[in-house]
Amino acid sequence: MVRGLIAATATSAGAEAEHAAADFLKQQGLILLEQNFRSRYGEIDLIFRHGKTLVFVEVRLRRNPHFGNAAESITFSKQRKLVRTAQFFLTDRGMNRQACACRFDAVLFGGPDIEWIQNAFDACV
Repeated sequence: MVRGLIAATATSAGAEAEHAAADFLKQQGLILLEQNFRSRYGEIDLIFRHGKTLVFVEVRLRRNPHFGNAAESITFSKQRKLVRTAQFFLTDRGMNRQACACRFDAVLFGGPDIEWIQNAFDACV
């Protein structure tokens, strides 16, 4: 499955990576709420519920290791966009930010395996 991602175009490879990540996380017991949520602040690839926690997931695919690994591509600027988009999601859905447990995970494709990083970065939502 991951090998097919490397051979695909960038756009289709990204979509395949998101679908593979969603399937993987569902197998781990998470419940998919939303995919490709967009706001004026940015996009969140996947939004899940894990128990009572909302999980905002960034999916990253690195086909060429010369540009750094997948985890390194989640820059501070990208993290800030994810946090703002998550805040918008909570407000848009009428959720109380203080009462809602949230975390930011990353699912990375950069080799033969899927890497799932829970709490990939700290953020106050």
